[in-house]
Amino acid sequence: MKFTLKVWRQPSPRAKGEFVTFEVGDISSDTSFLEMLDILNERLIEKGDEPIAFDHDCREGICGACGCLVNGFAHSHERGTTLCQLHMRSFTDGETIVIEPWRAKAFPVLKDLIVDRTAFDKIIQSGGFIAVSTGKAQEASAQLVAKGRAETAMDAAQCIGCGACVAACPNASAMLFTAAKVAHLAYLPQGEPERVRRVRSMVAEMEKAAFGACTNHAECEAACPKEIKIDFIAKLNRELLRASLRK
Repeated sequence: MKFTLKVWRQPSPRAKGEFVTFEVGDISSDTSFLEMLDILNERLIEKGDEPIAFDHDCREGICGACGCLVNGFAHSHERGTTLCQLHMRSFTDGETIVIEPWRAKAFPVLKDLIVDRTAFDKIIQSGGFIAVSTGKAQEASAQLVAKGRAETAMDAAQCIGCGACVAACPNASAMLFTAAKVAHLAYLPQGEPERVRRVRSMVAEMEKAAFGACTNHAECEAACPKEIKIDFIAKLNRELLRASLRK
C-alpha cells in the first residue's frame, strides 16, 4: 500500500509549526499505524533527515502514551481503538492522511506530534489516590463491594489518560478524564474517607490547568478508545454538589 502523509512538524514548543508532506510506499495492510511511522522514520534517517517525533510505549492499547489526530479524528476513525491498535488496512490504498498533535491549550506541543500532558498528571496528583496506613496488606475480601458498584468502578477505571477526550472536545474539556478518575474511587468503599476532598481538589486542579467547560457535545465519549460513557460526568457533578454541601 502507498500513502501520502501530511504530518505536523514543529521542532520546539516556541517554534512555528507546519504540515510537511511525505510519500510512503510498500506498506503491508497488516502494518499498524505506529509501525508505518517507524518505517517512514527509518527511511528519513537513512537519508539524513530528522525523524518524526511521536509518543508511544506499550503499543497494546494499555498505557495511553500514543495519540494524535488522524484525519481530524482523535486516535482514528475507528471506535474503541488507540493509535497503536489502528492498522493501515482501515485506509484506502493511495489515500492522503493528515496527522497532527492534540490541539488544546492545556496540552502544549513539545515537538512534532508530542504534546505535554503534565496537566493530567497534576489532576491525578491532587486527589486521584487513596491514602492508606503502612503495614500488612489488607485481605482483598475484607471489604465487600456490591457486584454492580464494582463493575461500574471498573468501567471508570479503564481510562488510560491518553487525552483523546480533550482533543475531540470543541472546548478542550477534561471532564470525562476527571470524571472517570473521581468516579472509580467514589464507587468503592476504599475511596470513601477522602471522597469530599478528592472531588474538590481534582476539579480545582482541572480548572487551574485551563481546560474548557463541558457543554455536552459528547465528542469525548465518541473518541474515547476505552468507550467510557459520559454518564460519569453526571456522577462527577453529583459528587461535586455533594462536596459543596459539606464543610
